[in-house]
Amino acid sequence: MTAHTIAETEALPDAAPRVDSEVGPLRTVLLHRPGNELKRLTPRNNDQLLFDGVPWVGRAQEEHDAFAATLTSKGVEVLLLADVLVQALEDNRARIAGIHSAVNERRLGIDLADALRSHLTSLPAPQLAQVLMTGMTFEELPAAEGASLVRKMHLPIDFAVDPLPNLLFTRDSSVWVGDRVAITSLALPARDRETTLTDLIYAYHPRFRRTGRAYGAHSAPLEGGDVLLLAPGVIAIGVGERTTPAGAESFARSALADGLAHTVLAVPIKQERATMHLDTVCTMVDRDAVVMYPAISDSLTAYPLRSDGDGGVRVDGPVPFLEAAAEAMGIERLRVIDTGLDVVTAEREQWDDGNNTLAVAPGLVVAYERNVETNARLEDQGVEVLRIAGSELGSGRGGPRCMSCPIDRAPLV
Repeated sequence: MTAHTIAETEALPDAAPRVDSEVGPLRTVLLHRPGNELKRLTPRNNDQLLFDGVPWVGRAQEEHDAFAATLTSKGVEVLLLADVLVQALEDNRARIAGIHSAVNERRLGIDLADALRSHLTSLPAPQLAQVLMTGMTFEELPAAEGASLVRKMHLPIDFAVDPLPNLLFTRDSSVWVGDRVAITSLALPARDRETTLTDLIYAYHPRFRRTGRAYGAHSAPLEGGDVLLLAPGVIAIGVGERTTPAGAESFARSALADGLAHTVLAVPIKQERATMHLDTVCTMVDRDAVVMYPAISDSLTAYPLRSDGDGGVRVDGPVPFLEAAAEAMGIERLRVIDTGLDVVTAEREQWDDGNNTLAVAPGLVVAYERNVETNARLEDQGVEVLRIAGSELGSGRGGPRCMSCPIDRAPLV
């Protein structure tokens, strides 16, 4: 796989990253190559860790390598989360933050927590990064000094530090809007620590030391899969299983106050796993086109939020989403390309992330090859599809968009 090394990325021009749309030519993206954290998944814990099955890790890595290679073949700079995390952990402040997030004193007790902190502090950055991502079982803890009830009453395979298999989905823990990055607030306990790792990368990696921040209300759940930059100045936010109304409003107020958007559309979606994020039912594939699950295209609504001119926010609606989006984008209508060819195929391909495409440029997207009918529909509408395998990657319920966090896109002209 051809992904830039850390040394190479530091040698690149020091231009400020910026993302103003879903489809502007993609310049830089953050991915996470599946690692040993996926080997922690078992039939006993995969539901708790938010996977629908136990993936074949070697094949998942091959599929991800092919995904990254597809992007680099189109001139996209690929940054790998594990690499940038190691580099960030060379800063002692990042090490302290990472270790603090990993050691749960309420679970381990004071004595064992202190011993674990001391052990993690002694590790070099690459080994510490591995523990922060893959977790640690009780049998992997350093040798005990004295008796410990906590050790005795846990199974050797119980987690002292939880693994983070959902790091694969880099879209969710941070969102770039304009020249700023928002560290999100993930809704479910299995993903709590992901934002800590993302936060310390943006805070302490040399590449991002001058990056501004957006969205300050981290306590209100909001995930990146629910945030779509429909056009410069226009943001849609799904409100459902993972993003709450409070999270959407906090993000909207931040974006409007900072001049990053003139309109934010809060879009209610069903609170169920099949539609966990807005990007599971709708993604942009061209300047004026979306691929959308047809079962919701006529019923999807939106609450437009705009500045009231006095430092506050005006909330309107609900109104039909497609109409509100077109109006805010300044176009006559938003073209809709349906998932599948019939009701059953549409439902199957929506479940298989047929809507979850990653735009590399206007009219050029990456999609899972298994969604045959949806990909054919896209091509019939003039959208070029770069097909990738995803039989193992998809076990965590995420497609190419979920697995990618755009850091820099060229502006639309």
